[in-house]
Parts: sequence; C-alpha cells; structure tokens
Amino acid sequence: MNWNPFALLNVLIIIILAATLFSTFSLVIACIVKTRERFMGVGQVLTMPLFFASNAIYPTDMMPGWLKTISHLNPLTYVVDALRTFMLAGSTSVFGLSFDYAVILFTTAILVFIGARLYPRLAT
Repeated sequence: MNWNPFALLNVLIIIILAATLFSTFSLVIACIVKTRERFMGVGQVLTMPLFFASNAIYPTDMMPGWLKTISHLNPLTYVVDALRTFMLAGSTSVFGLSFDYAVILFTTAILVFIGARLYPRLAT
C-alpha cells in the first residue's frame, strides 16, 4: 500500500472524477429511458459489461484481441489503471498517468455535455 500524501490525493481526485463520470453516465441513461424500471434494466445491461470488459479483474495482456480492443475503449480501464498506480507501492501505469487522466476527463466532459443537452428536455 502506498501511503504517500501525493498518491492519496491523486486517489481522491480519481475517485471524484470516476464518480462524476459514472453518475453522469447514469443521468444520460435516465434521460433517454425516462422510467425507473427501464433505467434499472438498461443501467445493469450497460454497467456489468463495462466492468467485465475492463482491467479490474484481469490485465489487458491476458485478454483476447477483441476484448482487449473493447477494454481500451472503456473508461473504467483507465480509472482502474490510475488507482492501481497510486495505491500500490512500486506500481507503474500501463497506459501512462497523463493518458489515464486525459481519457477520464475527456469521457466525463463528453457525458456532461450530452447530459446537459438531454436533461432540460425532461421537463417538456
């Protein structure tokens, strides 16, 4: 475990960014489906594959080519990579921390933009 204050601060930042990313993802889904029952179903159908197609369980090197491609498009892969790098002493990032941050921020920005466009339409 890495108890360096700089690493812990980065863990906190990554967790806040990831929470923003996935809560905005949920907001976008909710704006599209508009009912609670559909939201729960569609949310699970999308969330579970995101988890299994990330590097949260297995490293991307062990994945078949088609799954590795999906994993590299998955923002959770970069969240997990950054968290492992900061939380485990002596760990190095597979993709590079600046790339991890860039993917997380870019994906969050896109989802916030989409959510901002969809949310006002719920009132009409």
